[in-house]
Amino acid sequence: MKKFDDTLPAELPRLDKAVKRLCHPDSLSAVWHNSAEGAAMPSIEDIREIMSSLAAAIFPGYFGQTQVRLDSLRYHLAANLDSIYHKMSEQILRGFCFTCEKQHAVCPPRDSQSKNAALAFIDALPEIRRLLAGDAKAAYEGDPAAQSPGEAIFCYPSLRAMLHHRIAHELYKLGVPVIPRMISEMAHAHTGIDIHPGADIGEEFFMDHGTGVVIGETSIIGRNCRLYQGVTLGALSFLKSSDGSLIKGIPRHPILEDNVTVYAGATLLGRITIGRGAVVGGNMWITSDVPLNARISQEQPRA
Repeated sequence: MKKFDDTLPAELPRLDKAVKRLCHPDSLSAVWHNSAEGAAMPSIEDIREIMSSLAAAIFPGYFGQTQVRLDSLRYHLAANLDSIYHKMSEQILRGFCFTCEKQHAVCPPRDSQSKNAALAFIDALPEIRRLLAGDAKAAYEGDPAAQSPGEAIFCYPSLRAMLHHRIAHELYKLGVPVIPRMISEMAHAHTGIDIHPGADIGEEFFMDHGTGVVIGETSIIGRNCRLYQGVTLGALSFLKSSDGSLIKGIPRHPILEDNVTVYAGATLLGRITIGRGAVVGGNMWITSDVPLNARISQEQPRA
């Protein structure tokens, strides 16, 4: 008589061994997520849907329902914002639970905090629209190929990245965990532009072409600045504590004052200041302050 195990497909014992090894505490400990008990993870699909609704609210007629009538805009916008508020508060709550170290069910204080953060974010939408309109203006005025600010809104990766960043940065300022980074990484994947949600970017900002631009968490960028493709605003070094772990949250990225231009491929590292009106040429490596109105380039003087 055959044993029961002999009647099973030959691969099942090996699969079962892999399952046992993957469930072993030594294997799970490094990746097990200790969120609040029963709490759902933030949803990438829901965040993507929220971003689509926000794009339609900020730029009516460009995204979502493309045929917009002014006489019915208030009705559609009210319905859209109501949906955004409820979906956003749910995702913010999930974000809080994601970072919660305690093992308990969702608590009322977190629920209230999430709703308040979502309302504060909704309150900031007019200012976010104002800033993005300025970014579109900067793109139109700064790029000879642009036919209108609307073309920049609809087509340019710089505006797509800044739409995500202005939203993510507002949530970052409100202390919302995880969700801002999810939003910024969506733009990063789509445009190749990597902006940390903590970066503080001033009015009328434009990234010409934009592919490969990296802007670190503690970067500060003034008004009317322009970056070209491949520019990095990064950290020169990372301070460590006595136990060897990285010290987080300290200022470590560049400050660009107003009206600064940085050309393609330039790398600016550390907590340095690029003075107002300065121009940094392509492929430069900058690790010290640049004076007001300076012109820094690799061009050799002609004989």
